[in-house]
Amino acid sequence: VSDRPYELAHARHRWAEALLACGAGPGGTRGEAAGLLAQACATADRLGAGPLRAAVVQLVQRARVRLAHQPADDIPAVPAVPAEPFALTAREHEVLGRVAVGYTNRRIAEELFISPKTASVHVSDIFAKLGVASRGEAAALAHRLRLVS
Repeated sequence: VSDRPYELAHARHRWAEALLACGAGPGGTRGEAAGLLAQACATADRLGAGPLRAAVVQLVQRARVRLAHQPADDIPAVPAVPAEPFALTAREHEVLGRVAVGYTNRRIAEELFISPKTASVHVSDIFAKLGVASRGEAAALAHRLRLVS
């Protein structure tokens, strides 16, 4: 396998994604996933494999894990999207984007590596901040005001 570093890095990325999807707590499986992602990122950097590195970084951001070699102040940040009139957090903005395309709480949870209950709380908070009563209203308002792309 050492003669095929790209394939190994890709496998580590997918393995980490599977571990994170299992939904384990802060230690254990998440720590193992972070190690795999760090190795995949280092290999992608060494090979100049931009798309693989981008996929790894996106997973790191979505799962909110810290790479083993990464100082705490160098964690790739989830971009803050200005939604000032509604004071949405970056995470709420991520959830709103998924609500706007019709995702269920379970699907949102799987995508963002959170529990369905946490997704439900985010959706409820979004409804309160937007002043809407349903997912359809939230989606319509988000598209109308260009809160999501």
